Amino acid sequence: MPRCADPEMTTLYRVEVTEMQDLQPSPDGPAGPGRIELQRYYRGAPSRGRTTDAVTDALREAILDGALSPSSWLREDDIATTFEVSRTPVREALRRLADEGLAVKTAHHGTVVAPMSFDDILALYVVRENLEGLAARLAAVRRPSGVVESLHAVHQRMVKAVKRADTPEMVKQNLEFHRQFRMAAGNPYLERFLTQVEHAVRRLPASTYAHPGRPDTALDEHQAIMDAITSGDGDAAERAAKRHMQQARSVRLTVLLGE
Repeated sequence: MPRCADPEMTTLYRVEVTEMQDLQPSPDGPAGPGRIELQRYYRGAPSRGRTTDAVTDALREAILDGALSPSSWLREDDIATTFEVSRTPVREALRRLADEGLAVKTAHHGTVVAPMSFDDILALYVVRENLEGLAARLAAVRRPSGVVESLHAVHQRMVKAVKRADTPEMVKQNLEFHRQFRMAAGNPYLERFLTQVEHAVRRLPASTYAHPGRPDTALDEHQAIMDAITSGDGDAAERAAKRHMQQARSVRLTVLLGE
């Protein structure tokens, strides 16, 4: 049974996974994904001096999309050749990704895409639940101009996606929904932490919105968050956002355990 920060979650979800160290395979071969596949993430530096930013953005998106899978090698020479840049911006990009928790530097071996263990996922949702709750509370208390309208607009787009059974669009609109009230919270530190959490969630295999019944339930949970923010009720907004994350965690574990 994996070690968990919250013993109750282990009991609640019967996490009996003794062999589950990482959810993805061991390191890929030296080349990793195809060169052409990786190239599509690199749009080139928009202006002189921005090459490092462009390389960082490209590698980050490739990791979040799954093109660079957990534990695969990030070799400076290969990446520099693929993007047609020097090794200097690649080296700095890898350092930034390591700071973001998306890559891990190994002594005398190089850098790999950070693996995602079962314990990592449990820890992620503990943090996410509380941060999302705080963001919803602050958004309700501050209720900046336009936030209610923006949330409703995103919600309507998600409703349409659910009706079409368009999972990728549901995922996109869900991210936007959370981004809207995260920005409305008006706290740059919270924004930074939740952005990192969002990146971690995007790396998880399969979307919970592909699970039967989850899209409609998520819409109801979003509605509860919107209602609380609209009425300026910080307590209710926090409870609704936390409940939303608890349900998301439950579905995520069901998907991972194949129950």
